[in-house]
Amino acid sequence: MKINSLFGTGKAVFSFEVFPPKKDSPIESVYGKLEEICALRPDFISVTYGAGGSGAHSRTCEIASKIKRDFHVESVAHLTCVNSTREMIDETLEDFKRNGIENILALRGDYVEGVEPQTDFRYASELCAYIRERGDFDLSGACYPESHVDSASDVEDVLNLKKKVDAGARHLISQLFFDNALFYRFLERTEIAGIDVPIEAGIMPVTNKRQIERMVSLCGASLPPKFTKMMQKYESKPEALRDAGIAYAVEQIVDLLSNGVDGIHLYTMNNPYVAEKITRAVETLL
Repeated sequence: MKINSLFGTGKAVFSFEVFPPKKDSPIESVYGKLEEICALRPDFISVTYGAGGSGAHSRTCEIASKIKRDFHVESVAHLTCVNSTREMIDETLEDFKRNGIENILALRGDYVEGVEPQTDFRYASELCAYIRERGDFDLSGACYPESHVDSASDVEDVLNLKKKVDAGARHLISQLFFDNALFYRFLERTEIAGIDVPIEAGIMPVTNKRQIERMVSLCGASLPPKFTKMMQKYESKPEALRDAGIAYAVEQIVDLLSNGVDGIHLYTMNNPYVAEKITRAVETLL
C-alpha cells in the first residue's frame, strides 16, 4: 500500500518511527518490542537507516519487511544518500523491491565522522529524483519546522523543501519540535512557497534528560520555557520525568489535531510503554 493514499480522507494519519538495533546486537533483539508497537495499529511505521554506506540498508530492509509481512502494518524504509554511490542506491532499491517495500523516506543523511562522503548525491532532492526514475515507490521527505541546521535562512530552507517536493516527495514528515507555534509558522511558509503535499508533525516524547540533550544537539530544536521547567523539576526523578514527557507530548498532539494537522509521526524510540500511553491518550481524537 502506498502511504500517500492514507491522506485526504478526513482522518489524521497516526504513524510511528522505530530504529534497528546497534550493529553489535542481533536483529532479533528488537522483535519483541516491534510486535508490541505494531499491536497498537498505527497507520504505518517508518524504519530508520544505518550509517556508513554499503550494507547499512540491510537491517532497515529486514525490519521494514517484517513489520509489513509478519505484523501486518504498512512500513516506510528510510534511505540516506550522503554515504552512497548510485550503484549502492540501485542495490538497495532492488533489495526493497524483492522484500515488498513500496514506501521510502528519502534523506540526505548525517555526515559520519571518519567516513568520507560520496559525491553522487548532495541533497535529498537529488535522491528523490533518482528513485522516481527507478521504480514505483511512494516517496516521502523530511522537513524542518525550525529550518535545517545547514540552511542560511527560513526562506532558503523552504525553497529547498520545494525542490524536494518537485523532485517527487509526495508526503513530508517533520523533525521533532517542542513548540507548536513554530510548526504553525512553518506551515504558513510552506503554503506561501506552494508546497501542497501532506505534512505530518514529528513528536518525540522525552523520557530522560540525556535523550533530549543528544537530540537537541543533533537537530537544533529549541526548548520553550514550559518544557525547560519540566525538565529541571523532574530530571532527578526518572519515572516522573518519563510521565511528564508523555503528558507534554500528548498536550502537543491534542493541540495539533485540534488545529487540523495532516498527521502525527511519533518517534517511539522503540519504547512500547511510551507508544501505548500516548496512543491510548489520543486515539479517540484521530
